[in-house]
Amino acid sequence: MKYTLKIKKGDTVMVAGGKDRGKKGKVVRAYPKLGKIVVDGVNQRTRHTRPRRAGEKGQRVIVTHPINLSNVRLVCPSCGKATRVGYHVTATSKVRICKKCNAELS
Repeated sequence: MKYTLKIKKGDTVMVAGGKDRGKKGKVVRAYPKLGKIVVDGVNQRTRHTRPRRAGEKGQRVIVTHPINLSNVRLVCPSCGKATRVGYHVTATSKVRICKKCNAELS
């Protein structure tokens, strides 16, 4: 199933549910087929890697995992609140708008 994403790469979002509730971050990557996005600094896990070559040390790497779209809300740049995304259709284009202040989202 492919989802239509109202949140795009580069948007600032706030996590509304889960263990990282209340955290804000920028969208790094979107997965429309899965309905998930990767938010910078949210849902991070530690991955232990083994040494691959002689003399190399094993290390712990912090990896950011995807989070479900239903757990995030877009932060409006004009009013600064977490909001839902709406659309306004003009004669030439379709524009995303903030549902709280009706400001146009870039």
